[in-house]
Amino acid sequence: MAAERPVVYVIDDDQSMREAVQDLIASVGLEARGFASPREFLDASRPDAPGCLVLDVRLPGSSGLNFQQELARAGVLLPVIFITGHGDIPMSVRAIKAGAVEFLTKPFRDQELLDAINAAVERNRAQRGEAAVLDDLRQRYAALTPREREIMALVIVGRLNKQIAGDLGLSEVTVKVHRGQIMRKMRARSLPELVRMGDLLRLATATSAAT
Repeated sequence: MAAERPVVYVIDDDQSMREAVQDLIASVGLEARGFASPREFLDASRPDAPGCLVLDVRLPGSSGLNFQQELARAGVLLPVIFITGHGDIPMSVRAIKAGAVEFLTKPFRDQELLDAINAAVERNRAQRGEAAVLDDLRQRYAALTPREREIMALVIVGRLNKQIAGDLGLSEVTVKVHRGQIMRKMRARSLPELVRMGDLLRLATATSAAT
């Protein structure tokens, strides 16, 4: 299957600048879509494909830095590249700390922007891959019964079948049956693999709760 064609979204209220950036992106075979404001971008449909966002810092209605935070809260995984004609060090530090790939001051060299776009697209490919793996794990975990989830939690912290049976007031045979069902439903080939799955699910839950 052919790789998905990345899409680069350009948000800049300066039409000439926006079109120049789009032309540059298109010249290297990437799809570029331009928007004059964050609202235009949010109202538009987006293909399920890797990509990134080239974002002007100064925008009508909302600054690019505030929009970056809004995207993060909304769970939009597109990496951001900032471009600005009025940047300063505190602004760039804030953007990078919030996860921006690059902060470029106009006028910038074409290759600088293209290098940043390539890095951002690769980051997004990795993010999308990780998100797909996690979504699959969550679906497997959702298929477990409440008792199986209870036993899985004890298994992955190292409790033995006999100990789990004592903890839950079950027979050891019952625990073994549930444990086999857990391994089958989670598609874990070994105990270490099941532990890794549990760690990923816990980390994702903790990260989600912190945001």
